[in-house]
Amino acid sequence: MSFSDVLETIKNLSLEEKQEIQALLSQYLREERREEIYNNYQKSISEEQKGELNFSSNIDELKQLIED
Repeated sequence: MSFSDVLETIKNLSLEEKQEIQALLSQYLREERREEIYNNYQKSISEEQKGELNFSSNIDELKQLIED
């Protein structure tokens, strides 16, 4: 089923069904974002333990770190 087929099918649903799809999509997006945040957290923990993170409050140093 193509994306346009899915859209056409959704277009033909009742208002209540469309609202349910909207609620489900919002939930799925929240769950995916939470998973992404958690994975980034795990990656940062690993990088910190390996000594791969650099911290600074010096603006010039931070700019240099971004450029590297």
